[in-house]
Amino acid sequence: MRNNPVHQYRFGFDLLESSSVEKNLGVLVDNKLTISQQCALVAKNANGLLGCIKKSVVSRSREAILPLYCPLMRPHLEYCVQF
Repeated sequence: MRNNPVHQYRFGFDLLESSSVEKNLGVLVDNKLTISQQCALVAKNANGLLGCIKKSVVSRSREAILPLYCPLMRPHLEYCVQF
C-alpha cells in the first residue's frame, strides 16, 4: 500500500491551512467524497425556514402551510442532496 501524506502548500512564504471539507458550487464535500455535512446543513436550514413559515401563518392546517412549503422548502431540500 502506498503512503499518501497530506502535503503542505505555500502561498509565497505563508503556509496554507489544510481542510477536510471543501465547498464547491455551493456543495460541501469532504475528503472521502461524502456529502453528509451538506445534508446536515441543508436539514438545519430547512428547519429554520419551516419555523419562519409556521410563525408567519396563523393557521397550522395542512391547507395553509402546503402552498408555502412546496415552492419555498423543496428547492432547499432537493439541491445537490439527491442520491
